[in-house]
Amino acid sequence: MSRTRFAAYAGFNGSPSACRALAALALVVAGVSAQELAPRPRARDLGVRPGVFDPGPLNAITDVPGVRVGQISLVEGDAVRTGVTAIVPHPGNVFQDKVAGAVYVGNAFGKLAGSTQVDELGTIETPIVLTNTLAVGAAIEGIVSWTLAQPGNDAVRSVNALVGETNDGGLNDIRGLHVRPAHVRSAIDAARPGVVDEGSVGAGTGTRCFEWKCGIGTASRTLPAELGGWTLGVIVQANFGGVLTIAGAPVGRELRRPGMADSPRTPGSDPGGSPHDGSCMIVVATDAPIDARDLGRLAARAVFGLARTGASYANGSGDYAIAFSTASAVRTAHGSIAPVSRRVLPPEATSPLFQAALEATEEAVYNALLRSTTVSGSGRTAEAIPIDRVRDILARHGHNPGR
Repeated sequence: MSRTRFAAYAGFNGSPSACRALAALALVVAGVSAQELAPRPRARDLGVRPGVFDPGPLNAITDVPGVRVGQISLVEGDAVRTGVTAIVPHPGNVFQDKVAGAVYVGNAFGKLAGSTQVDELGTIETPIVLTNTLAVGAAIEGIVSWTLAQPGNDAVRSVNALVGETNDGGLNDIRGLHVRPAHVRSAIDAARPGVVDEGSVGAGTGTRCFEWKCGIGTASRTLPAELGGWTLGVIVQANFGGVLTIAGAPVGRELRRPGMADSPRTPGSDPGGSPHDGSCMIVVATDAPIDARDLGRLAARAVFGLARTGASYANGSGDYAIAFSTASAVRTAHGSIAPVSRRVLPPEATSPLFQAALEATEEAVYNALLRSTTVSGSGRTAEAIPIDRVRDILARHGHNPGR
């Protein structure tokens, strides 16, 4: 059992909801244990190394100092396949010590709660939570109650919860509203630095992309000293369509999953949702001291990075990126009206960070896809992409794990 999953349910209190949560945890643990016995590869294990910059030690968003991730996976019976992924920007009181942040909208077929205040003020004051479409309300309630309970927040009367979503209704009983505020609080409490679980976990438990099982993926980049030495990390909740390309190799075509070009289906004709629609939530973190304006530009590059994977940005795809800086120089103290001096990177210094966001987003999507396991739910099965066939295709196109 991973540390994160244990911590998420350490507060068991014997209530009916806690009992249901503990039953779900038992099923999740069984699935995770099986996956950990024979882990599926990440992109670099197959010789895929997008871009020019090196990854951080973990090749994860948690390579950015202070960033933590917590996840809850809900797997119950034959129909519940959903969960929560929480990203906490720093170890302190995020409401009292707000981080600079921005949102970029690629295609707004989605429900990104809290985005307008981020646009207006350029700050993020809560953990960022990803979940399913119909759980946004529960996630807001969970974030708000968690924030109000933090030491030092006794007088707080307004909280801007930031919640992103994708629709996992093909595999998950989404109408059952199984994600509750308690799950969200548990995911935030479980947030830790270190290795991030990927694939069919957390908010990616029931998601699909490129007509395969998909889920949560992460990656990072570190800039060389002469370019600032900054770290940038990305985490994605991948649930979208298109024609899969991996580092230039036409994997989707060769696996006969070519997307719209060879499909008679129209949006809405598939009872599980059109394979071309869907959504992708991207969260970008960096320790570079950049302000909200340039964080918005950084978030845009993350959405642009989806194109490298073959994303179609379809009508029904909600493609969003949230970017934040952990740098203390660009934080905002709650309630302060005193003038502040800030040292921020000028726009001319942002190009390497833009490149890093493109590369890390691309690799995070590949990791979300490659690490995902086959999942069945609600009478449907989403197959994991066949690793051996992908490896063969990549080898024919010049990608060798030994290189």
